[in-house]
Amino acid sequence: MPATAQPKVVIFTTPTCSFCNAAKRYFREKKIKFKDIDVSRDQRAARDMVRITGQSGVPVILINNRPIVGFDKPKINRLLGIK
Repeated sequence: MPATAQPKVVIFTTPTCSFCNAAKRYFREKKIKFKDIDVSRDQRAARDMVRITGQSGVPVILINNRPIVGFDKPKINRLLGIK
């Protein structure tokens, strides 16, 4: 296993969210694997997202279980170690 294993990335999204789509496109460009959870279809995930962050807006991104609300590229880069 490589010394720099990628952090676990989960993104809570809805299909109509432009910032969600931008975040997913960014992860693909950076070759970051992520799990996409559609909270419009998964009510339990939606409740978990609100419980974790206090927010019902998307995207919510978890990087190694540390929440980022919104597509906050500087914070994402910092948590992923991207320059």
